[in-house]
Amino acid sequence: MPAEIIALVEKPHLLIAVLLVGAFVGIIIEQFLSKTRRQAWRERNRWRWEKNRSAGKIASGPWLSMPDPAVTKQPDAADQLRIVMGAHFMARSLLNKSEARVFKELDRIVIGCNPGWQVMAQVSLGEILSSKDADAYSCINSKRVDLLLVDEDCQPRHAIEYQGGAHHQGTAAARDAVKKEALRRAGIGYHEVLAGHTTPSDLRRLVEKLVDKPKAGQ
Repeated sequence: MPAEIIALVEKPHLLIAVLLVGAFVGIIIEQFLSKTRRQAWRERNRWRWEKNRSAGKIASGPWLSMPDPAVTKQPDAADQLRIVMGAHFMARSLLNKSEARVFKELDRIVIGCNPGWQVMAQVSLGEILSSKDADAYSCINSKRVDLLLVDEDCQPRHAIEYQGGAHHQGTAAARDAVKKEALRRAGIGYHEVLAGHTTPSDLRRLVEKLVDKPKAGQ
């Protein structure tokens, strides 16, 4: 019997330690080999997994999916009337005091430059812009411009945004950038009136630059 084995037999604690280490190494090797075999099997049968996954997606297609509560529970006209009849509504001002002052001054100057032009307030972009891109249209549909100059043919020509003292707080600047770009792409001008900075003379010069001269015979 080799001397090394005799030494282990004479020292049982060393023999137990060697056996434990050997068992641990054997477990590690077996786990590694098992993992390697599983990976190899998966690579050989990947096409089956992909086929089953595709079949599962088809089987659970939209015709079997749960309906969207936001869509299925949308109230119809009769339900909307019932809801409205049970609520209380109050009229509120279309413009605040500062915006109203700008509107009146702008309207007076515009009519003075061309009586065929008009100033409109709080106009929805969804009403004056269109796009074949549904996603792009949804980005601007609910946005509004403070004031809009329309010509004698009721075509939108220039948007005027009144920027109050706290207008650029939060995400207001980003929202304005979206409106400005959409209007630019539609060929509609975008101009800002700054509270405390734009004087009546500045406003008049701006309008005289934007408004076309009256057509002959108008």
